[in-house]
Amino acid sequence: MTELYPAESIYNLIPREEVKPTKPPRYTSVFKETIKKEAQQKIADHKTMGPAKTDVLSPDGYLLKHSKESKLPEKKPFKYPDDEKRRPPVPTRTDYPVMGIQTKKNFLHSNAAETIMAVPKMPQPIFVDTKKGDKHPLETSGLVPKYLKKKDYGKVPNYLVQKNEEIKQAQEEYDAYIKERLRQGAMKQLSDAEREDMLQGLKKNWEELHHEYQGLSVVIDTLPKKFHKEKLELEMKQLEKDIDLIERHKIIYIANN
Repeated sequence: MTELYPAESIYNLIPREEVKPTKPPRYTSVFKETIKKEAQQKIADHKTMGPAKTDVLSPDGYLLKHSKESKLPEKKPFKYPDDEKRRPPVPTRTDYPVMGIQTKKNFLHSNAAETIMAVPKMPQPIFVDTKKGDKHPLETSGLVPKYLKKKDYGKVPNYLVQKNEEIKQAQEEYDAYIKERLRQGAMKQLSDAEREDMLQGLKKNWEELHHEYQGLSVVIDTLPKKFHKEKLELEMKQLEKDIDLIERHKIIYIANN
């Protein structure tokens, strides 16, 4: 695959003298001296631009809305002078006497909600043994098979026993092969520290590629940009597969060349 960027040049390592731009002279008004002379002279107030100093009102002294309107006294509830000696008012037609325990529960709404959320009852299986339609429960009729009374009830089927034996035998053969390869020195097992270092290194490489991927241009309008983006995506996908493979397997073997 061809390089996307040109190689570094040795001429870029030659130090270059930094050229600092010179600032233009500061602007000064031609009326500066005239203004100084006029400021030194004692000019009477109210001659040019009004009084030199004016008293400013306090910020707390602003005028509020309806502040100049007359205020009525505070409203108080009306009471008769002999209110304590008066009898209570006659109850209205909507008032009911308090009897027993009172509750605020709405039984109409609660009953409707319980009915809507209730599980419908399943019909009981029955059988009819006469032409007149005599019904009897099907459970006690002896027509329903009882799997508890089977001879092989609760036993593992033969095909599952055979399948488990094949899996066990394959696992034993694999363990024997691994032990023989380890004894010959053809492969070695990674320790937990080495596995963790490898995992952290892969994650660090993925973060660096992801940071570079985030810095790509939003508009991919040239072939080099397109090739570079596809290359980063392929490398990130491969790193994600490797990280997932190492995280799923706690024991890792490496072949010695």
